[in-house]
Amino acid sequence: MWLEPKVLENRYVRLEPMAPAHREDLRAACDADPATWTDLYPYSLAGEHFDAGWTRFYADPAADRMNYAVTVGGRCLGVSSYLTVDPANGSLEIGGTYYHPQVRGGPVNPASKRLMMAHAFESGARRVQYKVDAINARSRAAVLKLGATQEGILRQDRVTWTGRIRDTVVFSILADEWPAVRERLDARLAGSA
Repeated sequence: MWLEPKVLENRYVRLEPMAPAHREDLRAACDADPATWTDLYPYSLAGEHFDAGWTRFYADPAADRMNYAVTVGGRCLGVSSYLTVDPANGSLEIGGTYYHPQVRGGPVNPASKRLMMAHAFESGARRVQYKVDAINARSRAAVLKLGATQEGILRQDRVTWTGRIRDTVVFSILADEWPAVRERLDARLAGSA
């Protein structure tokens, strides 16, 4: 698997490798829903936490992390990332996803994930996984709607920034499942036109 950072685009979204030019739009998007950061994420990018989070995740990301600014109409309204990229085993996780509330529930998430999964599988991935906080019913439903298979729950997997102990639900899509998943996603997106 060889995954190269590049612009990914369709009629709904443009995913650009995260850069300093996206910083202030992302800050505004994160500040649009501070409760989500308190309740559902293992870390916070809202308010006074943004600068430290930017430095940790985007200014100097880990070698196995590739961040994308999710742009709509030329503005960064969210982020999604390739995490735990493991070329030797042909696997990666898509996560670290957050969207401004105004673009949730429409085509932005399925369009973004369609682009990211296509890029991963075309780059030689064998497995794409998603990990979601067990209490995040909206994200769990969204991942299932993408066509992923729930594999199980990692009990007491993480401690969030608020001290809450998180159970993590693991989902995956395998390379041989991708053509059918892609077809359903394309039909779903065509219905969003």
